Amino acid sequence: MSLPAAPPSLYLVDASIYVFRAWHSLPDQFQDAQGWPTNAVHGFARFLLDLLERERPQHIAIAFDEALDSGFRHRLYPDYKANRDPAPEALKRQFVHCKALCAALGLAVLAHHEYEADDLIGSALHVHRGSHRGVIISADKDLSQLLVDHDEQWDYARNQRWDVAGVKARHGVHAHQIADYLALCGDAVDNIPGVSGVGSKSAAVLLAHFGSMDALYERLDEVPFLRLRGAAQMAVRLREQRAHAQLWRQLTTIALDAPLEGSQPGLLRQAADPELLGGLCQTLRFGPMTRRRLFDAAGVADPLPSHSEPA
Repeated sequence: MSLPAAPPSLYLVDASIYVFRAWHSLPDQFQDAQGWPTNAVHGFARFLLDLLERERPQHIAIAFDEALDSGFRHRLYPDYKANRDPAPEALKRQFVHCKALCAALGLAVLAHHEYEADDLIGSALHVHRGSHRGVIISADKDLSQLLVDHDEQWDYARNQRWDVAGVKARHGVHAHQIADYLALCGDAVDNIPGVSGVGSKSAAVLLAHFGSMDALYERLDEVPFLRLRGAAQMAVRLREQRAHAQLWRQLTTIALDAPLEGSQPGLLRQAADPELLGGLCQTLRFGPMTRRRLFDAAGVADPLPSHSEPA
């Protein structure tokens, strides 16, 4: 008897990580025709080309953050991500180029002023549950809460992959506990304080014992008897900061109902736009090798096959 065919992979890329990495790691000698830096878009293009050539995905979406200071989490907690410096204008321009490059290649672009890239990835995965297996391309631990069944998360830069069973080995808690875990111990990256006195190890112990934050608060009287240093005082702090803990969990929980505006069913790759792609290559001063790789990845002919431009 033949085994049922595996569902097709849906690749969901957390773009900002790779744009920021290129911005910080590549020299600013790359410039567009107007003299603006293009190092981030050059680095992002290399990453994207490597992914497309390596995996040849048919179902793929690239999620961008446009809710850096305007999303629903900021209304819940104004200090959310307040520890981050605003992106300089030179980088903001490059994000626009990166989105245009994805569109020129026929890739679905997900972006929304109310929802972060994590929410867009979670919502896309939620919509396609049962028909696709998710491959989340990001090192962000928040996204591990989305993994179920045959899903996979891929830290592309380190070439490390893990499934739902591998989350426990990496973070000490199960995938479905990640939001509760970050609510309890906090997340410095996003400026979420957590419950004072509850560190990552304590949070993992609490969730191993109770299973969830809701169960923890239902059975809070058990906490002083756990084998945790300072367990009695921890119970007091948990009780005092219950409302805060609930708020932190609202911030750490990825939304599954973000609008996926303009996306095609199955997030199937669409036909590339050779005119737009050629224009970007010229504006961003991509070298001939990068230009050739882009048109090969797009599966369309270069309208200027003999075109030569600066490396």
